Amino acid sequence: MRAIAYDRHGEAGQVLRLSEQPAPAAPAAGQVQVRVLSRPIHPGDLAGVEGLPGGPRQRFAMPRIPGVEGMGVIETVGEGVQDLRPGQRVAFFPVPGAWSELVTAPSDLVVPVPEDLSDETAALMLVNPLTLLTLLRAVEDAQHGQAGPVVQTAAGSSVGKLVSAAALKHGIPLVNLVRSATGAQTLRQRFPGLPTISTADADWRTQVQDATGGRGAQVVLDAVGGSLTGELAGLLAVGGTLITYGQLGSGSTPLESLALTPRALTVRGVSIGQWMARTPEERAADVAFASRLAATAPELFEVAAGYDLADFPKAIDHVRRPGKSGTVLLTSPAS
Repeated sequence: MRAIAYDRHGEAGQVLRLSEQPAPAAPAAGQVQVRVLSRPIHPGDLAGVEGLPGGPRQRFAMPRIPGVEGMGVIETVGEGVQDLRPGQRVAFFPVPGAWSELVTAPSDLVVPVPEDLSDETAALMLVNPLTLLTLLRAVEDAQHGQAGPVVQTAAGSSVGKLVSAAALKHGIPLVNLVRSATGAQTLRQRFPGLPTISTADADWRTQVQDATGGRGAQVVLDAVGGSLTGELAGLLAVGGTLITYGQLGSGSTPLESLALTPRALTVRGVSIGQWMARTPEERAADVAFASRLAATAPELFEVAAGYDLADFPKAIDHVRRPGKSGTVLLTSPAS
């Protein structure tokens, strides 16, 4: 089978290779094998390939295949699998090795795709909605029962748009930050009920203060990090919380520069990787939410473009294109 693999950490465009890999083992009891048709490129996928910023660049004895989310068609099912059948369209998460043409997965991590849902939307229907739920829970914890202004970075991203839609639905006083005036204008048109500010404006910090009624933000949701972290901490009200869930930016910020102690600030990291710690019942409810959201609001699952596995260098370049809107997919033919 075709797969995109790497045997050392490094810049994704340099260390990833398209290669022929052995097909995974036939499904054991409680497992299914899926022929993958489409899978997203998430920032976390590329971060896994590149390794931790400033950390050692490891080499691996066996090639690794990125990706944990995708959709496809069930090829075979293992003993005891009752609710899934060969030929059925499914989505899956978290299943390592999604950037290959076949994966074998536990059946409880595989979800039937609603009949009217496109393959493109199905490929995106789990990670981003589950990330949304993770962030909303973190915001609720940080608010301690007293709702206040929330600021989010990367508001034009796929997750950012889901947060905006949720804010309008639930009455969350959200302020959106994007990197450019063009991006701000586009997002204002999409979500006219929410203030959107470009960090390219010289007075963007003042604009945020005005948008929060001069109080500062109770919570900042940050997917950028890096050198922007200090600026974001400065937007928080006393006792506020900075929730970090990504590293899209460059540079770094010393922790001691954030004035955590005198301003009683909290910094909290959250990750979709923590989702598996929820109980089976909680995960089932979350997946049901994700499936409903994809079925009722597919416009929130925007696809920037699709590229065959063999064209992964072009796909990665597209992921990093300034002003990109939507998620880039890697695709495979049905057979």
